[in-house]
Amino acid sequence: MDKAALLDAVIQNAIDGILTINQQGVVESINPSGCRLFGYTPEEVIGNNISMLMPPPDKEKHDGYLQRYQRTHEPHIIGIGREVRGLRKDGSTFPFRLAVSEVKLVDRVIYAGFIHDITREKESEERILNYTQELEELVNERTRSLKETVSALEEAKEEVSQSLEKEKELNQLKSRFVSMASHEFRTPLSSIQLSASLIDKYATPLENANIPKHIGKIKNAVGNLTNILNDFLSLERLEAGRVEAAFTPFDLVKLSEEITEEMQVLAKADQHIIYQHTGTEKMISLDQNLLKNCIVNLVANSIKYSGEKTFIEFSTEIGPGSCTITVSDNGIGIPEADQKHLFQPFFRAHNTGNIPGTGLGLNIVQRYAGLMNGTVEFKSAINEGTKFTLTFAL
Repeated sequence: MDKAALLDAVIQNAIDGILTINQQGVVESINPSGCRLFGYTPEEVIGNNISMLMPPPDKEKHDGYLQRYQRTHEPHIIGIGREVRGLRKDGSTFPFRLAVSEVKLVDRVIYAGFIHDITREKESEERILNYTQELEELVNERTRSLKETVSALEEAKEEVSQSLEKEKELNQLKSRFVSMASHEFRTPLSSIQLSASLIDKYATPLENANIPKHIGKIKNAVGNLTNILNDFLSLERLEAGRVEAAFTPFDLVKLSEEITEEMQVLAKADQHIIYQHTGTEKMISLDQNLLKNCIVNLVANSIKYSGEKTFIEFSTEIGPGSCTITVSDNGIGIPEADQKHLFQPFFRAHNTGNIPGTGLGLNIVQRYAGLMNGTVEFKSAINEGTKFTLTFAL
């Protein structure tokens, strides 16, 4: 194959469009790829001005390009890699990258144009541009949303701050009221208790069985009210952070025996509190007043929620590194559904009926035990009784 045939084969099989024009701009040749790009047959293009393949404004200006070169004779390499648009036979246009070179033959000069279709590249660029714009819009939208959220959070923060301030003021008023009311109630209750005792003393010669009965009711009512006030005062002091554990050594057995004796007086008919201590060690270091409050509360609950002619077991044990205190009874027990709420303030089990109480005792016990680095656990079943266990690390 000679060089001319080889060159013709390359041109005919080239992927890019290749065409040649003379100095007047008339197309002399066009390869198959060029025909496919523009939608023409070679016969429809060859012999016509190259401007037929150009959309405005290049269509009108092309002859001027050639005339300027012919007049100035400047090197005529027009836009190697230059992006232009082509006009198809159907009237549509497409982008391509154009390189035009001057070719000097023996007797004349022609111009060769190399056309590389960049439609897909442009579509990709357009998609990327659209994605970029969408992303920018999304970022702007998210930024606006974030600013609105931050603004809403700042407003909510301000509202919460004001609410907390109001709640703080209300809590302070509540604490002052509870403290004032509790102290004010104590004086008349003490007077009622004293008067009931004096009436009991003065009425002894009358030998009327109804007098001691009603005096007993007065004393029980005063005792219940006093317990309620004590619970409210304890809760108020805990809420205000005014309760701190004072660890001092004391005789646990002696304290427990005193509590047993005091609580036995308050027991129902034929109720017996049985105290037992395990081990030879008796001394521990805890807050004696807080511990006594915990034990008294648990024993008082056993008395309230157990019937007559029952036993309440109260035991203490000092072992290596810990102290365990248990109070158990065979009373009404705690419903399983209520057990998870048992230590919440003001909560009372559904089976307590008319038995008096504030629902604060166990909450106070748990918090007092916590102040002494202790825990409270319990086991209970309906009509089978309840067992509370206090455990303190020593």
